Amino acid sequence: MNLIKRFERNTAGRDFAVGDIHGHFTRLQAALDAAGFDSAVDRLFSVGDLVDRGPECRDALDWLAKPWFHPVRGNHDDYVVRFDTCDVDNWIYNGGSWFAGLSLYEQKEFAVQFAELPIAIEVETQEGLVGIVHADCSFLSWDELRAELDTPESKKRLKLVMNTCMWSRSRIENQEPHGVLGIRALIVGHTPMSQPARLGNVIHIDTMGWMPGRGHFTLINLHTLETIPAMPAKLDWEAA
Repeated sequence: MNLIKRFERNTAGRDFAVGDIHGHFTRLQAALDAAGFDSAVDRLFSVGDLVDRGPECRDALDWLAKPWFHPVRGNHDDYVVRFDTCDVDNWIYNGGSWFAGLSLYEQKEFAVQFAELPIAIEVETQEGLVGIVHADCSFLSWDELRAELDTPESKKRLKLVMNTCMWSRSRIENQEPHGVLGIRALIVGHTPMSQPARLGNVIHIDTMGWMPGRGHFTLINLHTLETIPAMPAKLDWEAA
């Protein structure tokens, strides 16, 4: 499979990205409806973490079948891919108990489909290329990440790069001001925040839409880089 997936410019409608979903697809649909999302022409890109924690994890496969929905692989999605070799206790502690309730056939079906999720997505827009990964790009340029995913020098190196894309929080925790060269913006999730925030050209949008009563889903228009709701000027983040 291709670990980085490329999308041409959407000339018919709009392109949005959304933060971590974690089994709350009804709330996500409400956010799309509020933004006037038109599934006939618009596309929705996801920073991943489709499952765990929420009550509608089984609906993830239905969403993957939608031709306008395109997620990258998050660390929770990767648990599904590695369900027979991962740290099951840690997974269950972090919301993975729903998976244990599936039949083995269902578990394998989830694993097969989630294994097809790319680690990175790049989307052409009128204003330039936008990248999407779950957690972060640890390289100075998008070209470096693309090369690492397209032509890895070894399996060990590839695993390290993939894990960084799915797990790293160093940029936001250290408030690193530099961005990623070679793209207009990089959209990420993974680190729960009360509001979206920008560091350089890296925009963090996991505003805890999966925590009813506390968080909300943030949508970002990949053409204008405007967020719904609007992004505050001040960096405001909350580690979890």
